[in-house]
Amino acid sequence: MASVAFMVQAIVVREVPSDGKPSRVAALEDVSESFLGDGDTVVDVAYSGINYKDALALTGRPGVVRQTPLVAGIDLVGTVVTSGDERFAAGDWIILNGAGSSENRHGGLATRAHIDPALAIPLPHGMTPARAAALGTAGYTAALAVARLLREDVSPEDGPVLVTGATGGVGSIATLLLSRAGFEVAALTGRADELGGYIRSLGASTLVDRSELNSYGKPLQSARWAGVVDAVGGAVLANALAQTKPGGVVAACGLAGSADLPTTVMPFILRGVTLAGIDSVWAEPAARTEAWHLLARDLDGDVLDSLTETVSLTGAIAAAERLLDGQAHGRILVEISGG
Repeated sequence: MASVAFMVQAIVVREVPSDGKPSRVAALEDVSESFLGDGDTVVDVAYSGINYKDALALTGRPGVVRQTPLVAGIDLVGTVVTSGDERFAAGDWIILNGAGSSENRHGGLATRAHIDPALAIPLPHGMTPARAAALGTAGYTAALAVARLLREDVSPEDGPVLVTGATGGVGSIATLLLSRAGFEVAALTGRADELGGYIRSLGASTLVDRSELNSYGKPLQSARWAGVVDAVGGAVLANALAQTKPGGVVAACGLAGSADLPTTVMPFILRGVTLAGIDSVWAEPAARTEAWHLLARDLDGDVLDSLTETVSLTGAIAAAERLLDGQAHGRILVEISGG
């Protein structure tokens, strides 16, 4: 008697013809486990999440998914079924962020995943699986950026730290972490009237209107910031560099505004400013572990819960559409099996 194939529920991005041109569409499907490929560690996924990149993939936008068909989801939190890595055993909780997921490897928006475990890490003590997935790549990226500032010896006594894109996933978690570490946080936003109270509730002490940094300014400006966490890029990053104090550190971790960097060498050679790049996709396990331990130690779980909306796998695509339409802020957790 032939064995019955194990079926997996997954959100799959496929390329379909539309008006004679290829178009990408994401849909919830039942697929055979063989569809997931040959990753040597099998994980039953309990939770994933929806970040900005996920929202692009789930709504068919270009720039994230590089091959099709592909299971979406750049994050996963789940339990090991079988392990190809001596660090993990069956039943262990693990986290995987990025590492090509939803780009050229099947991702975490599925009931099961086959992964390369090289960049996976154990769920840290004190962090629940649901909270880890709610934080996802956005929270982990914020922690990488904050950890870099701390490693470069930026301290609260040096002055305020600017966080750009403060209502976004990276900016909101960076604000929480920096505030908890004792920093005065200046939050850059274009939605102060609408979301000023929310941003202050995260720990920001000052709101900076986005228009102040949105246009290209002088290569050196009044020195205001001991450090910067920037998820915007473009003119905002250029102006932030020009306003950073001597010896300050700017952690660049996103391009929500632009991939351009129209700046000069002046902040670097006259003020000794450091521009530190934050790579969350391919960061080594040691950096990932440091970031997740920082989140487990310093992030108030109750505050995170208050910022988190939970949806099912069946509701993930609609949630992605709301995120891109600007109708959602905070974190979106996708509960797949609930652990």
